[in-house]
Parts: sequence; structure tokens; C-alpha cells
Amino acid sequence: MTTEMHELPEEGDIVIATIKEVTSHGAYVTLDEYGGITGFLHISEIATGWIRNIERYVKPKQKAVLKVIRVNRTRVEVDLSLKQVGGAEKKEKLMEAKKDEKVKAFLELIKEKCKLSDDQLKKYVDVLSERYPVLYDVFEIVGTKGIKVIEDINLPQEMITAIEEVSSKIPIPSVEVRGIMEITCGKPNGIEIIKETLINAEESKSGADTSITYIGAPKYRLMVNAENFKVAEKALNAVVQKIQEGIEKNGGTFKFVREESKKGVKT
Repeated sequence: MTTEMHELPEEGDIVIATIKEVTSHGAYVTLDEYGGITGFLHISEIATGWIRNIERYVKPKQKAVLKVIRVNRTRVEVDLSLKQVGGAEKKEKLMEAKKDEKVKAFLELIKEKCKLSDDQLKKYVDVLSERYPVLYDVFEIVGTKGIKVIEDINLPQEMITAIEEVSSKIPIPSVEVRGIMEITCGKPNGIEIIKETLINAEESKSGADTSITYIGAPKYRLMVNAENFKVAEKALNAVVQKIQEGIEKNGGTFKFVREESKKGVKT
């Protein structure tokens, strides 16, 4: 007689489950990420206070984000809680699940495009996982920084090209930091000095996309776009410093006032 081995979650893990059966004392669920093994959600762990109708909180076939509170590995039993899952934990888990689904879809596209067998795909995924344990990061970083970041990995060129193609489907996070510059230069060629200084700053390699627009003398708007605030702030400071030094070196005046930052997605 053999005993089937099951991979089980750890206590404290946040998991996604499908409600299988609702009873008067709780709900039986299947754990989506663990081969569909059964777990139990006791009524006392569904919500605080007295529960008149369990199905107000959980219904058959419904998906739920739950916390593992007890694991009996000998009997393969998992006890779960709904009420102990915080809003941030739920949001993070759902985002993780969404990314996993995208990765599966991307890998299927790559498999078809490159005409790979299951074994070949697994082999190359294992190679990628050595550098990027979270596979979604592969597509996100290629989408952000380009194909050069994976060209040194031992993969067929057609697969690298396929990864580049599917990575274009990833929405790349973007932030914008901005501010108003007041610039004057009293020299006869002051306008040309200002113009040349701004062009040089805009074209400098700051690690982010920099743009400067004219508002009306003596004001100009400086905008810096990057993948996160840390990169954007560093680039902004470098550009502001470069402009200030260039203007003041020529006897001009420089003042910079920050505006509200923005967060979005690159299109």
C-alpha cells in the first residue's frame, strides 16, 4: 500500500481557494495552488461576530483568499481563515495570481511560436528561473529595459525574440516628477545661453526620460519620467543641478519649485 504525497502550504501562508461545499459549521475548499487538496474554513474563522447565514460570505464555486492557520501533515489537513486576511494581503495575493496567469499565457505563446515540446519549454524555463525565480520579472524587465538583459542567458535566439514580443504586452509602471524653473540671464546672448543649457540637460543621460517645455518667460516646466520614484528623483536632481550650474556659470539666476508627482503606466 502506498500513500500519496501532497505538497502542503505552511502556517501563515496566504492562499487562493475555491469553495467546494458550505455547511452549517463552515466550508470545505480546494486549494488552487496545491493540486486541489481539501482544506476547511471553520465558521468562527469566516468573520467576526455571529454569522446568521454563511453564504453571505462564501458560496460554492466562489474564489477566496484565505490564510493557513493550521497544517496537519500526517493527516493532510489544512485549516484556514478568511477573517485573518488583511486588505493588503488580499490585494497582493490576487495580484500575484494575476501575474501567474499571465506567465502561463505568455509561456504557451512562446511554446507555440518556437514549436517547443513540453520538455524543451521546461528546460528553458528552468534556465530562466535560475536568474529570475519569479518568472513574471523576466517579462517585466525585458519590457522595461529591453532584450539586452537576457541575451547572455543560454536560450535559443528565436525564444529570446519571442520573449521580447510577449513582453511588449506588459504594462510598464511609470512615475513622473516635475517642477517649474524660473531662469534669467542678462547677457546679450542670454536667450541662446538658456536654450543651449536646457537642450544639453534634456539630452543628457540621466537614466530617465526628460522633457522641458516653455511656459512663458522666465518659466519652464521640467518633467522626468521613470519606472519608479527612486530613479525619477535621482534623474531630476541631476538635471536640475546641471541646469543650475550652467545658468549661474553665465551670470544668470535659477529657481526651481516642485510640482505634484504623478504615477501611471507607460503607453
